[in-house]
Amino acid sequence: MINPIVKTIELGDGRTITLETGKLAKQADGSVMLRMGNTMMLATVCAAKDAVPGTDFMPLQVEYKEKFASFGRFPGGFTRREGRASDYEILTCRLVDRALRPLFPDNYHAEVFVNIILYSADGVDMPDALAGLAASAALSVSDIPFNGPISEVRVGRVNGKYIINPTFDQLEQADMDIMVGATYDNIMMVEGEMSEVSEAELLEAMKVAHEAIKVHCKVQMELTEAVGKTVKRDYDHEVNDEDLRKRVHEACYDKVYAVASSGNANKHERHDAFTAIRDEFKAQFTEEVLEEKGKLIDRYYHDVEKEAMRRSILDEGKRLDGRKTNEIRPIWAEVDYLPGPHGSAVFTRGETQSLTSVTLGTRVDEKIIDDVLVHGKERFLLHYNFPPFSTGEARPQRGVGRREVGHGNLAHRALKRMIPEDYPYVIRVVSDILESNGSSSMATVCAGTLALMDAGVKIKKPVSGIAMGLIKNAGEDKYAVLSDILGDEDHLGDMDFKVTGTENGITATQMDIKVDGLSFDILEKALNQAKEGRMHILGKITETLAEPREDLKEHAPRIETMIIPKEFIGAVIGPGGKIIQGMQEETGAVITIEEINGVGRIEIAGTNKKAIDSATRMIKAIVAVPEIGEVYKGKVRSVMPYGAFVEFLPGKDGLLHISEIDWKRLETVEQAGIKEGDEIEVKLIDIDPKTGKFKLSRKVLIPRPEKN
Repeated sequence: MINPIVKTIELGDGRTITLETGKLAKQADGSVMLRMGNTMMLATVCAAKDAVPGTDFMPLQVEYKEKFASFGRFPGGFTRREGRASDYEILTCRLVDRALRPLFPDNYHAEVFVNIILYSADGVDMPDALAGLAASAALSVSDIPFNGPISEVRVGRVNGKYIINPTFDQLEQADMDIMVGATYDNIMMVEGEMSEVSEAELLEAMKVAHEAIKVHCKVQMELTEAVGKTVKRDYDHEVNDEDLRKRVHEACYDKVYAVASSGNANKHERHDAFTAIRDEFKAQFTEEVLEEKGKLIDRYYHDVEKEAMRRSILDEGKRLDGRKTNEIRPIWAEVDYLPGPHGSAVFTRGETQSLTSVTLGTRVDEKIIDDVLVHGKERFLLHYNFPPFSTGEARPQRGVGRREVGHGNLAHRALKRMIPEDYPYVIRVVSDILESNGSSSMATVCAGTLALMDAGVKIKKPVSGIAMGLIKNAGEDKYAVLSDILGDEDHLGDMDFKVTGTENGITATQMDIKVDGLSFDILEKALNQAKEGRMHILGKITETLAEPREDLKEHAPRIETMIIPKEFIGAVIGPGGKIIQGMQEETGAVITIEEINGVGRIEIAGTNKKAIDSATRMIKAIVAVPEIGEVYKGKVRSVMPYGAFVEFLPGKDGLLHISEIDWKRLETVEQAGIKEGDEIEVKLIDIDPKTGKFKLSRKVLIPRPEKN
C-alpha cells in the first residue's frame, strides 16, 4: 500500500488546496498532484544530469495541457484527440515560465522540463491560477537546484473587495484581474487587466496576493522537509578561467564603458562598436586557442558589457542612447496610411515601429473559442506579428510562436475594455512590427488605439502604453528606474515592466522581475514614473487623432440591428432557413439572428444603405401584425375564377374577391388586367375571427365613379 505525503493549504474562505506526492509519476525527478475542489492537475519535472556542452543559458521548457476528459468532453476535429496547444494553454505556460526561470542558479544549464496536466475540472475554479503552485511543488520535492519555492495566485476585485483565486463567476464581475507570482520574500511576476485603476490600487492588489503566496510557500517548504529533498544535486556546468576573465575585463572595460556612455542612439552602430572591441581582443589569440577559449571570451565580454552599461546609468545617469532616465524617445504617428483596411495607423517610437490595421466584420466573423473550460465567441481580436526583418535578422519567417501570442494578448487586454459593450461589429486588429528596439507590444497598443479611432470605432478613451526598466545592483541602495527601455536595457536590466492605460487609470500590466529584494517603494516609484511617460505618449497619440472619426470608411460594412419578439424568430428564418436565405440573395445583405434574453436580435450588414434598407423592410414586413384598415403592397400569388390570392405580408396571403377588385362588375379577374406575379396595392378590410383568414379590397383604393 502506497502512503503518499499530503500537505494542505487553507485559503481562509473554506476552500483548501492539497499537494500530494509519492503516489503518481514516481520516475520523474519530482511530481505533485494538486487538488482544489474537483480540480486536479499533475505537475512533473525532469532535468538532465548534465548540460549540453557550450550551453550558457537556462534551457527551461514549461508545458501546460488541459485534457478534454477533465471536464467530460470530447475534443473537436476529425481525430477527436488533443492537438497543438491553445492560446490559453500557451499563455498559462508563459505565466509559469516567467516566475520559475529567474530562480534557477545562474550557472545551472541542464535541460529542465516542467509538465502540468489538468486531469479533472469542475468549471468553478480557474486552473491557470494553480499551475504555478503545482510546478513549484514538483520542483520542491525534487533534487533539482532551484531557489524557490514560488506560487502564483489570481487577484480579482469585486465591489471593492479583493478575492484570491476567484471562481469563473466571480471573475465576470471583477474590475481587476491580475496574476501574481512570487517567492516568500519577493514578487517575481505580475500580469493582468483592469478597468482604469490607479497605481495605488494595483500596488494594494499585489500586496494582497503576496500575503496569500507566503502561505503557499511555507507549506511547500514543509513538503520539501517531509520528502527529504532539502539537499539538491551537485552540478558543475561551467568551466571558468579566472585569469582570462580578468584579462577580458582589464582590456575591454574602459573601451566598452566609453561606447555605453557615448549616447549613440543608433542600435546597429552601438552593436558594431561593441563587436569591434571584442574582436580586437580576440585577434591576439591563435585559431587553436579561440577554438578552446572563444566561447569563454564571449561570455566574459558579455559580462563586461552588462557591467559597463549598468555603471554608466547608476553612476552618471547616462543611458545607451544618451537619454535621461525618464525621457521618452521621439514619437511620430500617422493614420489612414493604408487605403484597403477599414482603419490603419503607423506608430513609431525611436527604433520601434508598428503598422496596424483594423478590419470590421459581422457576426459570422466571430472567433469560436472551444477550450476545455471556456466556450464562446470572441468579438474583439488582436493579432501581433514579429517578422525577423524588424531587427535586421536574415532568417525565414515561421509560424506564430509563444512570444507573439503573449505580446498580442497583453495588447488585447490593454484595449478590449475600451470597446463599447454593445458595439455591433466584430473587430480584428493586426499589428505588424516593422522595427524593434524596445517594447513592440506597447507600440501595438498605441498603434491599435489610433487604427481603431481611424476606423471610426467609438472607443471609450484612447489607450497608451510604456515599457519601464530597472537597474539595481545587489547590496547597493542606489537604483535607476528607466522609462521607455531599449532592447539592451531590457536584456541587461533587472526589471521589465509594461503598463497601459487611459488618462484615468491602468488597463493592463505585465511585470518580470529578475532581482531579489525589490521593495514596494521602488515599485511605486516605477509606477508613478510610468504614468508620466504614459501621459506623454497619450498626448502624442491625441495630437495625431484626438477622437474616433464620426463615420466609418466608405468601404466598411454597415450594420443595423433590430429587436423582434421571440415568437417571430422562426418566421424570419423560415423552414430550413429558406426565408432568411432568400432575403440575403435578393438584397445582398448579410442577416444574422439569435435569441438573447428572451427576444430576437437581428444584425443586418451590407456594403451599401440600399441593401440594408431593403432587408430591413422585408424583416419588418414579416414581423408586422396585420391591421384592419392598413394598406399594403402585395404580390399576386394565384388567380382563381372567384378572385386572386395576394401575399400582402411575407407568409401572409389574403383573398381579393372578384367583387373587391373594381367598382364595376367583373365577369373574370382577367378583365381587371390582374395576373399572377403582379404587384398591387390592397387594403385589409376584415379578418375572420374563426379562421383567421384575411379579406382584401382593391376597389376601396380606387375613386368610385359618379352615377349618371
